[in-house]
Amino acid sequence: MNAYKEQFMKGIFFLAACMSILAVLLICLFLLLNGIPAMEKIGLFPFLLGKHWKPSNEVFGILPMIMGSLYVTAGAIVIGVPIGVLTAVFLANFCPKLLHRILKPMIELLAGIPSVVYGFFGLVMIVPFVRNHIGGNGSSILTASILLGIMILPSIISVSESALRAVPQSYYEGGLALGATHERSVFSLVVPAAKSGIFAGIILGIGRAIGETMAVIMVAGNQARMPAGILKGVRTLTSNIVIEAGYAADLHKEALIATAVVLFVFILMLNLSFTLLQRRTKE
Repeated sequence: MNAYKEQFMKGIFFLAACMSILAVLLICLFLLLNGIPAMEKIGLFPFLLGKHWKPSNEVFGILPMIMGSLYVTAGAIVIGVPIGVLTAVFLANFCPKLLHRILKPMIELLAGIPSVVYGFFGLVMIVPFVRNHIGGNGSSILTASILLGIMILPSIISVSESALRAVPQSYYEGGLALGATHERSVFSLVVPAAKSGIFAGIILGIGRAIGETMAVIMVAGNQARMPAGILKGVRTLTSNIVIEAGYAADLHKEALIATAVVLFVFILMLNLSFTLLQRRTKE
C-alpha cells in the first residue's frame, strides 16, 4: 500500500513539474508567434535601433525604452548591490542575535510590500526630495534608480546571507588560526567562498529591477525619448507595454508584444550568463 502511495505522490510531483515547464513553453510560444511577425513588418533594425516611438504614424523604435531600462537597472545595481551585500555580511557575521531578530523580519517585510506601495512612496517622498535638493522635476532616471535600489534589497540580502551562512565554519576558524582578525577572516575567506550564492542574489535582484513596472511608471516620467541625463524622465520596456496595452490594436499591439519578446530575451541572457558564471566558478 505504501508503495502505491509513493508512486502516486511521485506522479503528482512529476505532473506539477511538467505544468511549470508547460507554462514557460506556452509563454515563449505566444511571444514568438505574435512578436516575430511584428518585427518582420517593422524591420528588425528599425524596431531595435529606431529612436522614435510614434504609434499614430506607425513608427515603432524601441531603442529609447531599451536604453531607459538599462539606465534604470544600472542605477539600481549601483545603489542596491553594495548596500545589499554589505547588509548580508553584517547579518551573517557581525550582527548580535537580538538585533538580528529585529532586522531579519523587517527585511523580509520589504519583500512583501506591493509594487504600487513602493511607487506611491517614491512619488510622495523621493520625487519631491530629488526635485528640491538635486534638480529636475523629480520624475527621472535617478528617482527610479533609487526606488528600484530599495526594492531589490530583500532579494540580494536574503540570498546572500543564506550563502554566507552555508560556508563551512572551518574557513573562518582557519583564518583566525593563521592570525587574521575577525574582519579579515570574513572578507578574505568567507565572502569569496560564498561568491556564487552572492551572485545568485544579485542576479535575482537585477531580474526584478528589469521586470518592475508599476513603481517605475509612477516615478520615471514615462517619456519615450532617448535618455538625456539622470535628472530627465525616461520610459522602460515594461512601462511602455503597460501604458499602451489598453488601447493598442493591429500593428501597434503586435509591436508591444514584440517589445515583450525583447524583454524576455534580456531575462534569458541574464539567466544564461549567471548559469555560465556559476559553472565556471565551480570548476
